[in-house]
Amino acid sequence: MNDYISDLLARLHNGIIRQRESITVPNSKAIIAVLEVLKQEEMIADFEKVEDMIEVKPIYEEDGKPLVKHFTRVSKPGQRMYVSSKELTPVMNGRGINIISTSSGVMTGSMAKSKNLGGELICKVW
Repeated sequence: MNDYISDLLARLHNGIIRQRESITVPNSKAIIAVLEVLKQEEMIADFEKVEDMIEVKPIYEEDGKPLVKHFTRVSKPGQRMYVSSKELTPVMNGRGINIISTSSGVMTGSMAKSKNLGGELICKVW
């Protein structure tokens, strides 16, 4: 497997649609960085490393609907997408987030815009 981020987003999407309590994903530094951003933005409850895998605990509302269910990969290994801070726009009128890899680490698009940083636009989540 070459694209760990796409695999992560597909596993999260499928697990959330199936209303799993925990979703198992492979372990890598890039995946941990993306999961930390999702946890910081309260789009997942928690994640923990179990041996060589990571268990992710998604958040569901009281009626059982998932808090987030759309994960869109933007920058792919075959075609990288780089944006400047001026090109960062809100996702779904502010209801979602951009995840961007900058020279200062992986962060949300709004944080990158406030720090006037651009970088590789990894994905959009809402």
